Amino acid sequence: MRKKRVLLLSEGFGTGHTQAAYALAMGLRQLSQGIQTRVIELGTFLNPVIGPLILAAYRKTVSKQPKLVGKLYRGHYDKALNRVTRFALHRLFYNQVSDVVKQLKPDLIICTHPFPNAVVSRLKRLGLETPLYTLITDYDAHATWINPEVDGYLVSTASVRDKLIARGVPPSRIEVTGIPVHPNFWHPHDRAEILQLFQLKDMPTVLVMGGGWGLLYDEQMIEYMTTYADKVQLIFCVGDNEKAKEKMLANPKFQHPHIKVLGFTKEISKLMDVSDLLVTKPGGMTCTEGMAKGIPMLFYQPIPGQEEENLEYFVSQGFGELMSSKETIDRWFRLIQEPYAADRHRDRLLAIRNAEYHPARCSEAVLNLIQSSESNRVERPVN
Repeated sequence: MRKKRVLLLSEGFGTGHTQAAYALAMGLRQLSQGIQTRVIELGTFLNPVIGPLILAAYRKTVSKQPKLVGKLYRGHYDKALNRVTRFALHRLFYNQVSDVVKQLKPDLIICTHPFPNAVVSRLKRLGLETPLYTLITDYDAHATWINPEVDGYLVSTASVRDKLIARGVPPSRIEVTGIPVHPNFWHPHDRAEILQLFQLKDMPTVLVMGGGWGLLYDEQMIEYMTTYADKVQLIFCVGDNEKAKEKMLANPKFQHPHIKVLGFTKEISKLMDVSDLLVTKPGGMTCTEGMAKGIPMLFYQPIPGQEEENLEYFVSQGFGELMSSKETIDRWFRLIQEPYAADRHRDRLLAIRNAEYHPARCSEAVLNLIQSSESNRVERPVN
């Protein structure tokens, strides 16, 4: 019997969109052996010459001029992709995406970024019958996500659902599933094994993440954390930012037996399991992973735009707060040194998480979509 095929299309503007696609792909395969998945990052895979140049320019803008990113986000918040952008996407990717769809013959297409969403929507207008779903990977709903050809939207919260409805999307096309996380985040790992694997001490621990690109903005605040190294273990994950890693390792303030500086790792779920506090920028994926683990979070310098919306959601839900001063660091670093208070706080977060979010829900929802689509095909009368 032919396995059901799910094609997931993403784009590399930030690492979260592609992370969500891979998380959903792995979750589907975990739940069912009868599903094949394929994740494709539009620019890098389908246009390997132009794609990396565009991504490099975006990455530089995010790191050097974050306010410009916010201005562009807010300036186009209520506007769909304009004709020029759609034409450019058509010229760059339309033929390649069309060829991929013809070759793979997916039963379902899921897009985790507005750009592939727009390209597949054009294919739908020209006759493609494959169901198209959009997975919104933040805690906001920008107008560029919306296309009339989309069969359904998978969203993070009821608030995002309401925003889509306000933009004219029929409620029947929206399902609140939460943002998917890799199955590694569905269940806790063995603490003793993790401590041994990373050569960590069994003591209060803070995990500091810079996202997949390793962008750690506030050096003063980061260095201030090292003053707690005698009592608090610090794990810095700087992604693929080798320059940041080398700079930190050369800095005497980071040369302490209770400080680890790591590059890219696939073991973030395990590191979260042995950490008492997560310090991160408020990217949709990392925050969702933190929520899945029930770990309190401190947020630093959100990129203006969607990260500000993510920050607002997680602060309002009680999962953390903005790291606005050294006093904020002092208060949280003292809290995690008090086992009873820290455990009570984490229990509260887990209760909130259990009410608001289940790590496997998005994968389960997509599996249901595939199964109901198959049932509808079987039951459809033959003319």
